[in-house]
Amino acid sequence: MLTIYNSMSREKETFKPLHESMVGMYVCGPTVYGDGHLGHARPAITFDVLFRYLRHLGYKVRYVRNITDVGHLEHDADDGEDKIAKKARLEQLEPMEVVQHYLLRYHRAMDALNVLPPSIEPHASGHIIEQIEYIKKILDAGYAYVSDGSVYFDVPKFNRDKGYGRLSGRNIEELLATTRDLDGQSEKHNPADFALWKKAAPEHIMHWPSPWSEGFPGWHLECSTMSEKYLGETFDIHGGGMDLKFPHHECEIAQSTAHNGHPSVRYWMHNNMITINGKKMGKSLGNFITLDEFFTGSHPLLEQAYSPMTIRFFILQAHYRGTVDFSNEALKGAEKALDRMMDGYRRLASLKPSETSTVDVAELRRRATEAIDDDLNTPVVIAVLFDAVKLINQINDGTAKATAADIDALRDLFDTFLGEILGIRLDESGASATTDDLKPYRDAVDLLLDIRAKAKAAKDWATSDLIRNRLNEIGFDVKDTKDGIEWKVR
Repeated sequence: MLTIYNSMSREKETFKPLHESMVGMYVCGPTVYGDGHLGHARPAITFDVLFRYLRHLGYKVRYVRNITDVGHLEHDADDGEDKIAKKARLEQLEPMEVVQHYLLRYHRAMDALNVLPPSIEPHASGHIIEQIEYIKKILDAGYAYVSDGSVYFDVPKFNRDKGYGRLSGRNIEELLATTRDLDGQSEKHNPADFALWKKAAPEHIMHWPSPWSEGFPGWHLECSTMSEKYLGETFDIHGGGMDLKFPHHECEIAQSTAHNGHPSVRYWMHNNMITINGKKMGKSLGNFITLDEFFTGSHPLLEQAYSPMTIRFFILQAHYRGTVDFSNEALKGAEKALDRMMDGYRRLASLKPSETSTVDVAELRRRATEAIDDDLNTPVVIAVLFDAVKLINQINDGTAKATAADIDALRDLFDTFLGEILGIRLDESGASATTDDLKPYRDAVDLLLDIRAKAKAAKDWATSDLIRNRLNEIGFDVKDTKDGIEWKVR
């Protein structure tokens, strides 16, 4: 049975959905004011694997991933300029031009990474009416107040009545001791309070009418509103990056609880960070590498281009709750590892079945299932698949025997776990060049290898070695096997 680590209880729990055959899942999506980077790829891939596996288990999954296109201020709090409005002002564009441009680029990057689209992808700006109604109910419940046209959530009152900070492990006293007063925020009753609605300054270019002012919703409000609209007052899984635990998810919990009288989320899941030189990779820190730069190798820190499947495999080599530190060495290692795995998968097609068997494919499948059920332990799944590659090579070399049923079971193991669940495209290698790129050269390489085979047969070792060595120099690996010559591009 699937177990997942619940960030709220801080322990692994057996997953039991609210409704027997259906799962509701909400994941915080991007704020679209710039190109997606490696840090955006990690939650997308993590929860894509979860989405894929839940569907594999037979659940009907409604997966909601929001697009933040208004309300996310520069400092992730209640001050500064809206990130999208700032980008629009600097580039002399309409805010929705900025949103559309970067959203299309984000979708292209996700497609390249083989991330499945969510069931619903709502925009914050498309749910202003719902957010206003949500605020009204929080005001009616007594957990918010109006101040100079803005509406703020009353954190101290909520903490007294319901408790604030359980998810992040913070308490209100610690929060009050570490929260400084911000310029222009004297309208708050308490520095810990957060905005549900902000009155727009005259120069602010994104604003809507409300009962309180011309303004815009707070960043945290959109997720509470849209998750309830599409998944109901209570739903199964809420995911996102670990950096969102506080303040974003803590504020979501407070809002939803104040609005409904009870928490909304049954299982909280958080992926850890991508780091670069030990620091979180992020736009706000200016230390990010965009996904397009990885795919083209155009960033100064990159020694080469890395294919989308290499990036995906690199991320899945680590457990989603562990950190992943960027380095060219680690990415090159992931590229070589994926190439090795894909070589094994392709070799399945040429295996010759035996009447008897010395292999236990069922045990490999059991181990892979046990690993993915254990809080999506993708590194162990990958290790099991490498054991399968070793087995395939032994069968190919004649040191192990497999029946036709065993070979079919091995193929199904890869199709299910590497392709269907981990989302690696099985028609691509991990390297930047794929088999499709080699089609114009295949006949030429095969011709050279035919000449080499004839040279070997004539014991012309000098010509044989010359052809192999020159192919190796320009990027081709040539291997002599008992069944003939195998070659691939590095």
